[in-house]
Amino acid sequence: MPSQEATPLDAPEPKAPEAKAPETETPEAETPETGTAETETPQTEEPDAEAPDAETPEAPDVEVPEQAAAAPETDVDGDTPAAAPRPRRWRRVLGGWREKYPVAARVLAWATTAVALAVVVVALLMPTQADKFRVAAFVRLPVEAIFGAALLIVLPRKPRIAVAVFAGLGLGALTVVNFLDIGFNEYLGRGFNVVLDWSLFSDAQGYLQDTFGKGGALGIAALAVTLVIAVLALTTMSVIRLGNLAARNTETATRTTLVLAIAWVTCAALGVQYAAGIPIASEHTMQALQFKAEQVRRTLRDEAEFAKIAKKDDFADTPPDQLLTGLRGKDMMITFIESYGRSAIEDPVMAPGVDATLTAENEKLTQAGFAAKSGWLTSATYGGSSWLGHSTFMSGLWISNQQRYRTVTAGERLTLPGAFKKTGAWDTVGVMPGIQKAWPEQKFYGIDKLYDSHNLGYKGPKFSWSTMPDQYALTAFERLVHSKKHDKPLMSTIILTSSHQPWAPIPKLVPQDQVGDGSIYDAIEKAGKRPADIITDSTKSKQEYGKSIQYSVSSLINYLVKYGNKNTVLIFLGDHQPIARVSGNHASRDVPVSIVAKDPKVLDKIADWNWADGLQPKQDTPVWKMNAFRDRFLTAYGSTPAP
Repeated sequence: MPSQEATPLDAPEPKAPEAKAPETETPEAETPETGTAETETPQTEEPDAEAPDAETPEAPDVEVPEQAAAAPETDVDGDTPAAAPRPRRWRRVLGGWREKYPVAARVLAWATTAVALAVVVVALLMPTQADKFRVAAFVRLPVEAIFGAALLIVLPRKPRIAVAVFAGLGLGALTVVNFLDIGFNEYLGRGFNVVLDWSLFSDAQGYLQDTFGKGGALGIAALAVTLVIAVLALTTMSVIRLGNLAARNTETATRTTLVLAIAWVTCAALGVQYAAGIPIASEHTMQALQFKAEQVRRTLRDEAEFAKIAKKDDFADTPPDQLLTGLRGKDMMITFIESYGRSAIEDPVMAPGVDATLTAENEKLTQAGFAAKSGWLTSATYGGSSWLGHSTFMSGLWISNQQRYRTVTAGERLTLPGAFKKTGAWDTVGVMPGIQKAWPEQKFYGIDKLYDSHNLGYKGPKFSWSTMPDQYALTAFERLVHSKKHDKPLMSTIILTSSHQPWAPIPKLVPQDQVGDGSIYDAIEKAGKRPADIITDSTKSKQEYGKSIQYSVSSLINYLVKYGNKNTVLIFLGDHQPIARVSGNHASRDVPVSIVAKDPKVLDKIADWNWADGLQPKQDTPVWKMNAFRDRFLTAYGSTPAP
């Protein structure tokens, strides 16, 4: 037997025994009759590892001369061909399984391909609103898929894989943004803004923690991250698989792509549709990308334009003695009721209970000598982001996004509380139980003293997101502020939170002398419904939302009747409509607003507003944009514009 030691570089090439050498003309040739394993050259394309249906049969055992086994992979002159690499273990196992179960292997391959195709088509055609999900939306021809298929067919293997990975990740990212659009449309009545809305996730995390506890919030956050990763991985693997399949079946893939392209052009030219607004020839993904790009451009442009608008204020230079002369000596209260929207008064599920409460509370006011007028305001926000509604109402500017909010609160815009403060005739206070951390906006609003969730003395339980019941917050306001002696009247800004979603559990009214430190609410909170009981059921959510509005309105009117006097003037309104699950798809953004006073002169000054008498605006009562209120109010009550 020849020695297996390395052959010197200048030594002649050893010859294999002629009796054992297979008769082949070239090293690459395969002789099926002898079972010789196929030898790959560097130019030979390796079967795609990503394709589960690519069969790689295991090479059978053959007798190999010892010299050949011991020879180096290549000769320095390049004359000796490289030895065929042994298939990877997983390939040998997979190939063996396929040979053993060919039918199951084919079915699995077809099913995997079908799933990959479905993933890509759904991602390309996914609507951004939940109410638009229908079968017709997903049986269209996406032009992006046709172009993508054509590109993957003509690319060599490595560029094809790179393009497929890039396209898959991009498609996954777009799918994640589509899911965010669906959630934002459902809760905020608008799509996700890729420039401004990332900051809202911290607020969402706080809401989840208050609603479901720390463990529940962490679980939901972990699930969300897992789903994002899964979507990115699934879309990427799907595009790679379809690209590899097209490359292995170039002729069939080319014909199919050409037929689909002709069909798309024909349908687009003829305007063929499944139904109104659902064309067969789809450009959904390209249109979505164009919209997002335009949204980014508009957002960046809006920031600069709004900064200029915010600096213009007709009342900024009005002398203090010419501001609010028609309200001097009055104790003012501006009160926001969370999520108190038009749907509470007009929706057939919620309206009967809410309307009955408004009628009963209006009767209480009349008996106590008060009168009210009510109208409609169109809020700058919907379903959430209450601070946008608050700032719009009090600044006289349309604060419809977070960037505008940051811009205006960083400036010196005259707000309604700030106007009362500027006169020097009022002390300004804020009662805001929903604030649980530092609130630098206090200075912007012109509030001298702030009472937040930490200094109202509450010892009872939280009611989901709401830190305390409205009845307690108003009672604490009376105890800590209103009942005290003052050199000046009060201008109080109060934000009530018991009607904040998820509307479970809801507080109940208790005898005023039993409110105490709030401990009485322990039993009420334990006996109430849990968020999980109603959060997925639209009808139950509507019913509980209606009850929460009834509770908040009753708490406020009971307080006014008990502690108000001839100089009390109350303005109360909703900050926005509830989420779409409650207010309905495509609901208006209108909210009720009421002014209540004992002094008839107060309401006489707004007689030309044509608001409805009582606490309930009529269907045909005028509707203003919420930012219009400040200037109308200041003008009605004696303020002189000074442009």
